[in-house]
Amino acid sequence: MRAGEAASPALIKLAEELGACLAQRGWVVLSGGRDCGVMAAVSRGAAALPGHCVVGILPDDNAAAAAEVDLAISTGMGQARNVINVLASDVVVVCGPGGPGTASEAAHAIKAGKPLFLLETPAPWTEFFQSLDAHVRVFAEVDLLLTALDQAVAELSPPASANDPATQP
Repeated sequence: MRAGEAASPALIKLAEELGACLAQRGWVVLSGGRDCGVMAAVSRGAAALPGHCVVGILPDDNAAAAAEVDLAISTGMGQARNVINVLASDVVVVCGPGGPGTASEAAHAIKAGKPLFLLETPAPWTEFFQSLDAHVRVFAEVDLLLTALDQAVAELSPPASANDPATQP
């Protein structure tokens, strides 16, 4: 999750790499869904892999979805849609520095008890969010982030037998 308009070329490349790596794991990639910045880049990266699923949670009917979004949900809620972005996610990744919307998503993640990962996020942000929750994780590169995401998702997933009807009484 990240503000769209101010993303640098390096951050765009990082978001594309992140999207591809998430899709490669078979995970649904959810973002603000707009056709700009990190939101478009993470969608583009995920869409490059077969079998991807990219969901965009848009603020209103006037927001253009990134072309790579498979399911665009126009909420009509404006920036309040940030709560949906967070609550619909198992984990939240902030990619780069952001604006007020990105900050609200990070705060909602902490409030909701969702694992929060900060990727290439500047010190004022990392210091602030870690002061609110010592479990906020900070990463400078995608490979290290992915290892932590794999672990977090494994901890969130029930054992396979819990979902297997054959093992139910």
